[in-house]
Amino acid sequence: MYKHIALLVRQDDMSHEEFVDYWQTNHTPIARDIEGVIRYQQVLPTDPDHAEFDGLAELSFETLNDLHEALGSPGSRDYDPTKDVAAKAREDVNNFLAIDERPRFIGEEHVVKDEVDGDTDGLYKHSAFLVRQNGITHEEFIDHWQTNHTPIAREIKGVVKYNQVIPTDPENAEFDGVAELYFEDIEKLYRALGSEGSRDYDAPGGKAKEAREDVDNFLAIDKRPRFIGQEQLLKDQV
Repeated sequence: MYKHIALLVRQDDMSHEEFVDYWQTNHTPIARDIEGVIRYQQVLPTDPDHAEFDGLAELSFETLNDLHEALGSPGSRDYDPTKDVAAKAREDVNNFLAIDERPRFIGEEHVVKDEVDGDTDGLYKHSAFLVRQNGITHEEFIDHWQTNHTPIAREIKGVVKYNQVIPTDPENAEFDGVAELYFEDIEKLYRALGSEGSRDYDAPGGKAKEAREDVDNFLAIDKRPRFIGQEQLLKDQV
């Protein structure tokens, strides 16, 4: 499954509440009907005052071609869709999003751990948008992430689902990957991975501490946005 993740930033003259209202009332009915979309998730921040973004919009497609036709390809934060509903959605984003401040990511989703049988509606999610350290290649980054880091991170206390999203076009992607860790309890997430407001955190111990120590081996923490929110599943045809 191929996923387009948009990290949403509201326009300057809107409050977060006004942004969410417009997004869910006006934009969502359009976006969920974009041709080719088989799953549509929204993630709303648990602490909007300290979140780096106002929300995440995640649209999944069965094929990469379907995604590119609807939402463009990596390399630009903007795009020019050709199909009717996608074009209507693109026009509408001008009403509430700051496009030039909205990173986006296109990648293939890989499920590393799943104790909820894919049912993520209502779960709390920590999304880390990963940037590799200087001096290592994207391929070296992926190798360390999957070989060394993943066996630790998947065993962090409270993690019930763990996805990795690998860029389909690394040379044009804004990030080297996305790590999505799901929790049923927001306090367990905070204890393991910290709360909103900082790209770094101090883990209390166990696998969370081991994982935090390992990120220094391959991640550029200061360049790694992260987002903590609660997921809402608005369309699922998987």
